[in-house]
Amino acid sequence: MLRTGIFRTTEGTSSEAFGPADWGLLVFAGVTWGSSFLFMAEALEAFAPGSITFLRVLLGFVTLSLFPSSWRRFDRADWPRAALLGVSWMAFPLTLFPLAQLRVSSAVTGMINGGLALMVALVATVLLGRLPGKIQRVGLAVGFIGIVLVALPSFEEGASSIIGVSMLVVAIFSYGVAYNIAVPLQQKYGALPVLWRALMVSVVLTAPYGFYGLPESSWRLGPLLNLLALGIGGTALAFVAATKLAGRVGSSRGSVVSYLTTPVAIVLGVVFRDELVYPISLVGAAVTVVGAYLTTRAESRAS
Repeated sequence: MLRTGIFRTTEGTSSEAFGPADWGLLVFAGVTWGSSFLFMAEALEAFAPGSITFLRVLLGFVTLSLFPSSWRRFDRADWPRAALLGVSWMAFPLTLFPLAQLRVSSAVTGMINGGLALMVALVATVLLGRLPGKIQRVGLAVGFIGIVLVALPSFEEGASSIIGVSMLVVAIFSYGVAYNIAVPLQQKYGALPVLWRALMVSVVLTAPYGFYGLPESSWRLGPLLNLLALGIGGTALAFVAATKLAGRVGSSRGSVVSYLTTPVAIVLGVVFRDELVYPISLVGAAVTVVGAYLTTRAESRAS
């Protein structure tokens, strides 16, 4: 464990195979987050990108406020890490995602998000002060190739698509940082108190951009319902499930939720929005998942 500064992480409390509760948390978080890209695309039909981010974190904060355990005592010394979590897991990447989806489809967004486990493992390598094993290093390389394959069609679609893909890569790297710093906080306090405070910080940070976009937003029922699903499900409940899982099994193993987000996002984007998915991107998504699988395999540590 890295014991200095606010950038720190720990191993999970369990190295055993996933049990029924672990699988339940993984499936719920993976399917809900995979659906979130569709919800976001639908919400963008009526709401400005900044307003989507602000309203979803506000809805998430209000939802968690309904649970008294969210208000548990929290040491003042841990507030900086909770604030960093609010920036790296919520305010910053959740601002980038809707901006990126103005430029790329929800299916492509889900495929890029498949690289989450790679970013988590990469950050864990630095914070834990150890190199990954040989198979994990191969997994990182394979996953990087997969992300490149997913992004290739964007290079033919122009600068706007390239910018969108770049935003997504930066966002999931930020997720990689957040996943790791969330683990020790979850193990100390549980998921609800940590996320409630992180969302509180995120609400404050995203409010200016959110209010700026409200005059150009319209409150049509369909987009509004998608925004509600995005805030309550994708920003409150799915984060709780993912944080609980990461605290138990560790950041790298917990991040395998991306195995589910990718196929869910592809299917929903094609079925409900008639999105075009290039074969090379599908190959890239599969390669990314293989790389993520290799990266999260348990093995002896390299010296």
